[in-house]
Amino acid sequence: MKHRTLNESFSCAVSGFVFVLRSERNMKIHLAAAFIAAALGFVLGISRVEWGLLCITIFLVLAAETANTALEKVVDLVTADYHPLARSAKNAAAGAVLLSAINAVIMAFIIFGRYLF
Repeated sequence: MKHRTLNESFSCAVSGFVFVLRSERNMKIHLAAAFIAAALGFVLGISRVEWGLLCITIFLVLAAETANTALEKVVDLVTADYHPLARSAKNAAAGAVLLSAINAVIMAFIIFGRYLF
């Protein structure tokens, strides 16, 4: 395996994110929600700590969706046939995304709730 330079590694990482963004509808939805949350944060003037929590929450969801896509592609590479373990692996990865999205909704209530209600 070839050793990559730091620039090549970053380029690969950006290419991977762009691939997920272009190919996955849910990533587009998550990114749109992230922009809305960030805009709301600016409008409401949330604190630095709240910004930190918001950033962690946003990137957790985006990372989970990216990892989910990677796992799905690997499973598809390994087998084109139906296999219960392949289904379980894909469902588990999707479950991780769901958990991170539920966390994001909870964090939205915690961060924005006091400003909106």
